[in-house]
Amino acid sequence: MEYTEERIELRPGDPEAEARMRALSSPLRLRVLRLCAFEARTNKELAELLGVNPGTMLHHVRTLVQTGYLASDPERTGAQGAREVPYRATGLSWRTSMPGGSTVLVETFLQQIEGLTDEELDTTWMGLKLDAAHKAELEQRLYDLVQEFKQRGPDADGDTYSLFIALHPDRNPPAPR
Repeated sequence: MEYTEERIELRPGDPEAEARMRALSSPLRLRVLRLCAFEARTNKELAELLGVNPGTMLHHVRTLVQTGYLASDPERTGAQGAREVPYRATGLSWRTSMPGGSTVLVETFLQQIEGLTDEELDTTWMGLKLDAAHKAELEQRLYDLVQEFKQRGPDADGDTYSLFIALHPDRNPPAPR
């Protein structure tokens, strides 16, 4: 399967790119994007789910809307007739490559798994010794697999899951023979 959507490279020096980099530099904002990936949620709902003040959440939501990562759905009437604006993730973050973004993704991942039981978390960690060609093959195959599932869209009767993959050099490689 070939990736057809254009990848967005964020480079310092471009004001729009820098605004997008700032928007994606917050674990809280990344968690908002995950919460809005399959269901439109209001500022109030997001604040309650993430345990933050609604005013603080509004700042984060506006930042994500201004940079194109969130979009508002039509207004709706909430409890006691209040006007509510639900927001949905646009999917733009999936196509965005951000320099230096890995650390914030790890921090976000750790926040996401906080409080999960051992039975709820399925992890695998292994060491590999690959030449450049095999490393590139592994990266491409993992990317293609994740992209295939993303392009399928959400299963109407499915449960939501989070997937985190990290491939990194071993800090303590075996001594050469």
